[in-house]
Amino acid sequence: MLELHDVTAGYGDTVVLRGVTLEVPDSTVVALLGPNGAGKTTLLRTASGLIRPMGGRIVLAGEDVTGRKAYHMARRGLCHLPEGRGIFPSLSVRDNLVLESPKGREGESIAQAVEAFPVLGTRLRQMAGSLSGGEQQMLALVRGFVTNPKLVVVDEASLGLAPLVVDQIFETLRRIVATGAALLLVEQYVNRALDLADHVYLMNRGQIVFSGPSDQLRGEEVFERYLGIEVGAGG
Repeated sequence: MLELHDVTAGYGDTVVLRGVTLEVPDSTVVALLGPNGAGKTTLLRTASGLIRPMGGRIVLAGEDVTGRKAYHMARRGLCHLPEGRGIFPSLSVRDNLVLESPKGREGESIAQAVEAFPVLGTRLRQMAGSLSGGEQQMLALVRGFVTNPKLVVVDEASLGLAPLVVDQIFETLRRIVATGAALLLVEQYVNRALDLADHVYLMNRGQIVFSGPSDQLRGEEVFERYLGIEVGAGG
């Protein structure tokens, strides 16, 4: 579904990603883990077309999309759920859902949102920016359902949320995967990510330092050896 081949990217003259190669096959969950500042968000933004790569090649659904804009990636089935919610705070919950909905399916999308997160059904007229952090994240995650994506890219969906809300977020991610979409996940809760993922990449200082099935990381010292953190860090 998604392939990055020897990708270099960054901001201005600052290089963040250095020769990154990564693959997300169809209908699989891939976790991208690493310490703060490793380049994970930059990788997601580059894959989504928000940052133009300095070098290398990006392939999405069999098409070379290197240098294409984010709207092209979205039309090809990529849904990017960024860190920091990614909603329209000055619009109502209903209007946010309508904007995210395929044309002519607005009612169906609202019904999907309420089914996934019943609390949103009681907030439809409320301004999205006045929702709690957890409710805002729920609203953002609904996009992973209503746009019928082929690939969902998620950046720190659980960041700053209470444990009970984190449980709901991960249940929603499982439901998205159940639709057949592939998932590329950046997540602070290492063990939760490992439970969900089929394959894991560890990233440090802009480079991939480990790639393998998620079960290879259990009971081993890979995290400590490559990243200087324990497997249990972050939950």
